[in-house]
Amino acid sequence: MKGVDFELLPFGSGRKGCPGMHLGLMQVQYELARLLHSFTWKLPIGENPQNMDMGEVFGVTLPKVIPLQEIITMQLPLHMYAPLE
Repeated sequence: MKGVDFELLPFGSGRKGCPGMHLGLMQVQYELARLLHSFTWKLPIGENPQNMDMGEVFGVTLPKVIPLQEIITMQLPLHMYAPLE
């Protein structure tokens, strides 16, 4: 994020840099960790990780050519997924 490669600056640079950069990065890491901890992730039956197409389409976000498919099951008790009030 702070290198010399100026092709993509998602948080700006120098004096015009985003003051919330660290918060944004921490939030993404927190949400990813929460998804990995709260759910069990499996491939569909018969799907082999070595045969998956991991090709990407060029763009800002690099989406997959063929979207990944997975089976997601809850790992925690149901009341843990209720929204906070």
